[in-house]
Amino acid sequence: MPAFVTFGRILFAVLFIYTGATKLIAIQATADFIAGKLVVPDVIAPYAKQIETATAMTTPQLLAIAVGGLEIIAGVMIALNFGARFFAMLMIVYIAVSTFLFYDFWNQAAPDNAKMVVDALKNLSVIGALFMIMGYGRATRSAETAYGDV
Repeated sequence: MPAFVTFGRILFAVLFIYTGATKLIAIQATADFIAGKLVVPDVIAPYAKQIETATAMTTPQLLAIAVGGLEIIAGVMIALNFGARFFAMLMIVYIAVSTFLFYDFWNQAAPDNAKMVVDALKNLSVIGALFMIMGYGRATRSAETAYGDV
């Protein structure tokens, strides 16, 4: 069974490695998508301007790099089972926030929102798998103790 779990963990992590790499390869397209959906709050706007000045990049470009890097690092760490619980937790937060911000199917009419609903449900499934990774942990456990941990 642990061999199947390891193989499944590696295959699951490919999703994050691939999507992170595509975000980093097409930084401007990712930044444009982020800019169309996300507005920097007034509270942190002065800090964002300071970071933009220091890096000579826009906030959406910086977010695209940060998100792409997070996805690649989390994918590699989950695949290698090194800090998998921590990175699974980070990805749960990231996917939940991005699903709420970018898949606003509740603001669209019923036939037009079908793709958005399916994408949001896929993200919900990925969050479920990440919870399983968090619950499984690093060491293998017997079935009796695993099912009694609720």
